[in-house]
Amino acid sequence: MSTSTLSKEAETRLMNFFNTAIDPQEMAKAIRQVNYVLALSVLRQHETPQNELASLESSFYWLNELAEILNPYLDLK
Repeated sequence: MSTSTLSKEAETRLMNFFNTAIDPQEMAKAIRQVNYVLALSVLRQHETPQNELASLESSFYWLNELAEILNPYLDLK
């Protein structure tokens, strides 16, 4: 996990994106939907090369983490 901070430009661009382009909750929903579809397509493949499995696991994890940051759906009681 990286602990580096975003540049001011990146922070400003992200704020503009979420203030004008898309609602964070909608973005989180879209990320979860894409993650689900990707997971299904990988599971349905007959053969997945072993070297891709670690990368896919990492990708699914980080996409879910991003979705949780945007909209903490899984932390709700």
